[in-house]
Amino acid sequence: MQWFNEPDKWNIINDASLSMYVTPHTDFWRKTHYGFTVDDGPFCYSIIGGEFEVTVKITGEYKSRYDQAGVMIRIDEKTWIKTGVEYVNKRINLSAVVTHKNSDWSVIELSQKPDFVWLKITRRLDAIEIKYSLDNKDFTLMRLAYFPDNKPVMVGLTAASPDGDGFDVVFEEFIIKHLPDKRRSEWLKQNL
Repeated sequence: MQWFNEPDKWNIINDASLSMYVTPHTDFWRKTHYGFTVDDGPFCYSIIGGEFEVTVKITGEYKSRYDQAGVMIRIDEKTWIKTGVEYVNKRINLSAVVTHKNSDWSVIELSQKPDFVWLKITRRLDAIEIKYSLDNKDFTLMRLAYFPDNKPVMVGLTAASPDGDGFDVVFEEFIIKHLPDKRRSEWLKQNL
């Protein structure tokens, strides 16, 4: 994996977890509503092609408005999705920002403050399916979004602290699993 906007403080724990102190006053956003573009949050990623599933457990010490941590899938600065936990109005929210030249934002406010959140993101054809769980057993769909097909993407862990002075976050059990190509399987069934 490699860094885009490497934070000053980060560490790999037991070859399995990433901890970081999120760089203050950073974010990813393009234009919509706020009128500005920023692309300076930390992002640790690998380049992946085809269809895949990503899972990760996120534990953060969120303290300032819009503190956030999660997963990013990115083609370039104008085409990306970030999703995860976001601290808004002193509440833990699950959020997704989908960007195709301009960003949009959706949030789900949680009624409780969980110790951690699990994410499961699946890329199939031209879609990204985003699910969350508080127990790593029952996953709830929070977003299904269009994302360009047939392009390798940067996939990894991201965080930002737009209004704050940074915070500690830990990403555990991060797994990227390639999925069987359904189109190829269907073609083989029909043509062999």
